[in-house]
Amino acid sequence: MKLVKHIANLGYGSRKDVQRMFREGRITDAAGEVLYADDPLDHDNVRVDGEPLDLPPGLLLMLHKPIGYTCSMKDPGRIVFDLLPPRFRERNPTLSTVGRLDRDTSGVLLFTDDGQLLHRIIAPKSKLPKVYLATLADDLRGNEAALFASGTLMLDNEKTPLLPAELEPLDARRARLVLHEGRYHQVRRMFAAIGHHVQALHRERIGGLTLGDLPEGQWRALDTDDRDQLFAGESA
Repeated sequence: MKLVKHIANLGYGSRKDVQRMFREGRITDAAGEVLYADDPLDHDNVRVDGEPLDLPPGLLLMLHKPIGYTCSMKDPGRIVFDLLPPRFRERNPTLSTVGRLDRDTSGVLLFTDDGQLLHRIIAPKSKLPKVYLATLADDLRGNEAALFASGTLMLDNEKTPLLPAELEPLDARRARLVLHEGRYHQVRRMFAAIGHHVQALHRERIGGLTLGDLPEGQWRALDTDDRDQLFAGESA
């Protein structure tokens, strides 16, 4: 791939924009020597305005999503892409969220530009556990864990029962819930199906991957060890 096309695909601008950056001497190598548009592509050695290039295609990011942001590129309000560098929206291949969290849910949210990786994470057969902390509007009754573990619970307007899920009561109104599938607004609809309203919802973990000490609203790129941790609980 040509150096101009590679930099443009990372979202730094159109090919004409990038060609202008070359003419202005803004693209250099790690030693500060000016590069030219026909130089060989060496991603790790390229600098734009003195800064290393963004991660190449095949990236996986984790965001600590705050409440109040939607997982959309088109919503007129605040969107999760506002929390990433603006040029990430212009990348090719496109950077997408891996599944969604609704506006009123916080926690672990993944992004990738790798379609095969995205499918592996969300595919039903992977059954990657997703762990949520739910705060309810009223007290737990004591039968919730059995209902969720039964494998017979049905959601409104669906014809297939939910897979068994594990619920751990933490106190009168808080519970940790482990899911092995990802249906639309699943946690809120599960509790609604048994007569509870979820006041607050936070996703703590996907697979074996947690937020760690990542602050709310911040993101980080995931490396090979993180990916291994993500898939540690993947079903065979």
